[in-house]
Amino acid sequence: MTMPQNPLNYSSDADPAIKEFDTTKLLKNARKQALERNYKDFFICDVDSHHYETEALPEILQYMDDPVLRHLGLSAGNVGRAGLIPQAIGSQDMAGRVTRYPGRSKETVPPTPHRDITLTRRWMDALGVDMACLFPTPMLLLATHPQPEVEVAMARAYNRWLCERILEEDKRMCSMVYLPINEPHEAERIIDEFAERKGVVGFLSTGYLKRPIHDNANMRIFSKLEEHGMPLGFHAVYNWSDSSLSQLNKFISVHALGFSFCNIIHMTNWVMNGMPERFPKLRTMWIESGLAWIPFLMQRLDNEYMMRTSDAPLLKKKPSDYMREMFYSSQPMELVDNKEALEVTFKMINAETQLLYSSDYPHWDMDLPSTIYDLPFLGEQAKRDILGGNAQKLFNLEPTMSEWKLEAQKAG
Repeated sequence: MTMPQNPLNYSSDADPAIKEFDTTKLLKNARKQALERNYKDFFICDVDSHHYETEALPEILQYMDDPVLRHLGLSAGNVGRAGLIPQAIGSQDMAGRVTRYPGRSKETVPPTPHRDITLTRRWMDALGVDMACLFPTPMLLLATHPQPEVEVAMARAYNRWLCERILEEDKRMCSMVYLPINEPHEAERIIDEFAERKGVVGFLSTGYLKRPIHDNANMRIFSKLEEHGMPLGFHAVYNWSDSSLSQLNKFISVHALGFSFCNIIHMTNWVMNGMPERFPKLRTMWIESGLAWIPFLMQRLDNEYMMRTSDAPLLKKKPSDYMREMFYSSQPMELVDNKEALEVTFKMINAETQLLYSSDYPHWDMDLPSTIYDLPFLGEQAKRDILGGNAQKLFNLEPTMSEWKLEAQKAG
């Protein structure tokens, strides 16, 4: 039987949304904003942006040590990602009405530099971003893979590919590379292998771990990060299969709660088990959960701590005092009608020194730099610090301005 073709195939070449697709055209309004707001002398660093690493899976697998896993992935082509990288359930594309970078796999690029460099530079220049901390996308769920050896092998292969093919080729891009905390000894080896690589500004823990973050097995990891002076990022993810979220019946519900819940769990364990006291030189950044959860958790933990201080004997001050010393990425910032609530949140987290701008591009709920720039309660210096200065200090960055800004500065 011959099946009829689906006339609503959103990934086909006939779809007008992806015909002659070019990121620069897609983001023309973002570029217009950048010019209108005169970002030419603003150093803007995006601390949480993404690429779709699975589109380069055959390249990444060439960096994998295990020949069996490498063959397994290569023999299946891009389909192999289903076996090596866990998949998230839930439709972020919203049946084509909201898309995640439509036609990205068909976007035309020159032979050099690497495809991901060209694509990343296009959106960076459109948004007015000078430097970007680049993260994977499907691999954010890699920690949930039931085979720990697969997580470790994929993490090492991806990190090697990222460093060699992307970070060493473009000084405007950096990354906090993947850290397989589920396997502590392998995590230590990865810190030693990548801490000094060009463009590596820290290490990343993603989402759902098999043990609590404060488990004693992890202590040598944090000690080693301290020794190297490398920050640890916690990039939240949602997981509809998590027992605490499985009763939610809408994607928007699990998306709203899942990210924040993920960081709330890790942050509570991190603070209440005295990790800031045990590793006072280890800087942490909490990524992609919005900001509203932070004041909530500060108040809840302070209240409980004041009633049962003996439950957290390692603490020398209130939980909120530790949380105010940590770093946070901005996206997705809750832009509701109540600007006063947002202003109070900024004050509670010491945003002028602890908040770092992030776009989350190319994901569907991304934030432009104007999300920070247009806030009426921020002064000029605070805007500059949140958009780039705080990232420069945290990551010890040598600021690299984009070519179009340098040209605009010369032109006056």
